[in-house]
Amino acid sequence: MMKQLSVYLFLCIVPLLVKAAAPLEAVQIYSQDELLDLIKTNSHLTRVKLDNCQLVQDIEARAIKMNIPAYQFLFGDMLAYAVCIDRDIEQGIYYMRLAAEQGLPEALEQMGRYYHLAKFVQRDLDQAVIYLREAASLGNLNAQMRLVTIFNGGVGSPRDYENAYRWLFNSVTADKKVYKKITALLSQLETKMPPSVIKRAKRAL
Repeated sequence: MMKQLSVYLFLCIVPLLVKAAAPLEAVQIYSQDELLDLIKTNSHLTRVKLDNCQLVQDIEARAIKMNIPAYQFLFGDMLAYAVCIDRDIEQGIYYMRLAAEQGLPEALEQMGRYYHLAKFVQRDLDQAVIYLREAASLGNLNAQMRLVTIFNGGVGSPRDYENAYRWLFNSVTADKKVYKKITALLSQLETKMPPSVIKRAKRAL
């Protein structure tokens, strides 16, 4: 009886030990387009976690040595939110800013959002507008909506309104809630603009 029990336990435990000892399947580094898609859907950090943090060294190399904006953004986010590496907010912001300076719309939007909301940095609406204006001009919808929100709050000058209105007016979305919010933001901004400027701003890009 004891012998049978021992054999049974052996047969149950050995497969588990083999499975635990099996090496992780190698994960391929993300292509530039794949990473940009992950960033746009805000799923880049989740993907790194799902890949069991196997790509940290590759990501770091592409951010630091190759200066690829999408990887600078990813590495900066990983540092700021302690994903697979120790938290270092200062370095995280540094790499996010580098990505923004290279014109990555998502990095520009994120830096503008951080300055607007005082996340990781001191609130600075002038800096927020600088980053958001650039991201908005590159077609980033979140930046366009946040920029108009800031202008509706009394920040910025009338000469800024026309472009902000034009970018948001010509934006495209299939989300009904977002469309409704865009309409409300534009209606509010119109109260600050002469009819002739509004007409001009509605011209196609």
